[in-house]
Amino acid sequence: MITAVQTETRKGRKYDQVLEGARTVFLRDGFDGASVDDIAREAGVSKATLYSYFPDKRLLFMAVAQLECRRQADEAEAVIDTSAPVAQVLTEAATRITGFVLSDFGQRVFRICVAESDRFPGLGQEFYQSGPLLIRERLSEHLRCSIARGELAIDDVTLAADQFIQLCKADLHERMIFGMADSCTTADRTRIIDSAVAMFMARYGVR
Repeated sequence: MITAVQTETRKGRKYDQVLEGARTVFLRDGFDGASVDDIAREAGVSKATLYSYFPDKRLLFMAVAQLECRRQADEAEAVIDTSAPVAQVLTEAATRITGFVLSDFGQRVFRICVAESDRFPGLGQEFYQSGPLLIRERLSEHLRCSIARGELAIDDVTLAADQFIQLCKADLHERMIFGMADSCTTADRTRIIDSAVAMFMARYGVR
């Protein structure tokens, strides 16, 4: 079992270089298709250097996943105007959430965490903290701002954030994960996003 202690990796001069190379290869080839040789070559380091930072490919994948989740969360934070009307904030948030959930990378992370959950429960825990939990926390802060302005009336902000995140997935996530569709159209995404915002506002919006 991988514990919190065992998932720690040694950081050094080429740590970020290894992560960037791994990100490129994982996004291009997926987890199973990515070889340590390819990652080391892309990162411009030796295999010995790579293994000194990440003794297991799963740990490297999760480090890349955590970095990608935080990068996307930071990008969303930068473009979302919290002073804008709440429906506009929610639409932008929904667009970001849906985009990541339906992306190749987002689906690969989900599949790896589920597939390895019995043998390596620490992987799922690490991803949850850097992915879903981070999204919930940042969305909750946006909701609190809207509550303070009198735009929303919410007693349980955390529950409301979780509900909105699930509304943004609707059936699209399941269809992609279970192979019922290879991709979804822009119309599909718009339909889900608009419906999620409308339903959330119908429940929590102040008229």
